[in-house]
Amino acid sequence: MMTNLFSTFEPSTNIFNLSLNWTSTFLGILFIPLMYWLLPSRINIIWNKINLTLNSEFKNLLSPKSFNGTTFIFISIFIMMMFNNFMGLFPYIFTSTSHLAFTFTIALPMWLSFMLFGWINYTNHMFSHLVPQGTPPALMSFMVLIETISNIIRPGTLAVRLAANMIAGHLLLTLLGNTGPSMTMNLISMLVIGQMLLLILESAVAMIQAYVFSILSTLYSSEVY
Repeated sequence: MMTNLFSTFEPSTNIFNLSLNWTSTFLGILFIPLMYWLLPSRINIIWNKINLTLNSEFKNLLSPKSFNGTTFIFISIFIMMMFNNFMGLFPYIFTSTSHLAFTFTIALPMWLSFMLFGWINYTNHMFSHLVPQGTPPALMSFMVLIETISNIIRPGTLAVRLAANMIAGHLLLTLLGNTGPSMTMNLISMLVIGQMLLLILESAVAMIQAYVFSILSTLYSSEVY
């Protein structure tokens, strides 16, 4: 009777002969805040270095008159875009950044906030941006029209650039993958190598497009001051 009583506490849940009962020992570590760790993990060190690098990069692009902490807005945008871009590379996961409904929803409110803040607080400075320095008087009216149009289409170019670059690579991967069943074994091996190279390229595009989106947003905000 005593043996049966204590046998109920023995590890019994297993997958491939690996006991899962002992995993409960490590669950408490998940709830310990990072401030209680003596040394940060390697992932935290890498993540902090990325944030510091982006912070210094965005700070150089922003105007000296910008508010403190403005860089964290664009760092958050970069992280969100890069995360969504990478998630779309996994099979059967919806790629939100390849749709204009997502990218335009982020670009338009951000551009509107820059424009409203600039025209309300720095009206003369915003008017000076419509006429570049050194423009002949005869061309001033045309330059105002051109600069106004180029400023209005900025949120659209931000949204279309990100969505088009993300959906182009996914379409190419899908089209190449659909031709696999009709190929011979030799061509399939070449197709797999090509798919792997395209996947590496798409991983680079995921980071580059997130960086381009956040950098252009930073440049647009720096013109307000």
